Amino acid sequence: MTAYEPMSDATDHTQPHDADARRLALEAIATLAYVKKIAADQILRPAGVPDSLIRQFVKGRDPATGDPLTKRQGGAMILDELAKSGADRDVIRKIVENAATWTGFHLANNEYEARAVVQKARELSGTLAEAEAREKEQQAKAGAERALRQQQERDAMLRRESSLLLAQFDEAMAGEERQQRGYFLQDLLNRTFDLHGIPAGRAFQRNDGGEQIDGAFELDGWHYIVECRWREALADIRQLDGLYGQVARSGRQTMGLFLSINGWSQNVVPLAKQNPAKSIILMEGFDLRMVLARPFDLRQLLKAKLRALNLDAEPYFPISRLLSQ
Repeated sequence: MTAYEPMSDATDHTQPHDADARRLALEAIATLAYVKKIAADQILRPAGVPDSLIRQFVKGRDPATGDPLTKRQGGAMILDELAKSGADRDVIRKIVENAATWTGFHLANNEYEARAVVQKARELSGTLAEAEAREKEQQAKAGAERALRQQQERDAMLRRESSLLLAQFDEAMAGEERQQRGYFLQDLLNRTFDLHGIPAGRAFQRNDGGEQIDGAFELDGWHYIVECRWREALADIRQLDGLYGQVARSGRQTMGLFLSINGWSQNVVPLAKQNPAKSIILMEGFDLRMVLARPFDLRQLLKAKLRALNLDAEPYFPISRLLSQ
């Protein structure tokens, strides 16, 4: 066996008919056009064979004998090389499709052999088309099943991690270390954002230490500065004004999230509506707890709050309203 003889039929193919298609492709290369250059131009190039392999097909020699490669040997060399990268299957199918519509019988050395190859190609093309349709259907089904498994795994992980965070949240709620609650809340919020796949950053300072930022996150290309409050007294508009100032001193594509576990005074929402900036959304402890307890999609909640702010001028959209929809 020379270096460029066709591979054995025992070669591993993904489908049984692939071996038949390979043999027929070699027959087409060897039979349909007598001249190598014509075979290269009208059979190999339309099938997407690289020029480097076409040059070997036209000018290559058998290393065992030194004789020019036959078209069959050259075709086998091309398919063997393409098989190394898995590119042979597509080329083979294109050669068979080309052969099925071949009309240049005057280019063949033996017209009857060429017509026989064309007839075989027509028969096999239908088989390949049906097999390809079945294969795509199977791939789509497998992809859907894989996506479902991945989603189920993500959901299970979300429930498990959310349950742990909820237990920590309830423990902090019942604890007496009130001074540490603010730091815990910043960490809890960051971990919740990470769990829901929202890029978040921890507390930092800016403007030479003149500003302390409790946290930040990014959603749909916008940056959000976070202010966290966990105090006995209800938050008032003065705390919101501080966050408004931080947002105003940031880039133009920046908004704010004001999280107050115990809520805010009754004047906060009406006064926030009067602010022309409309750049802060409000979130309370019940919102956060329901995100952890359900668990509920945090991204969906934030988008609902943003939609209420941007379309209805409502700075506070409670999660209870979203759950009732």
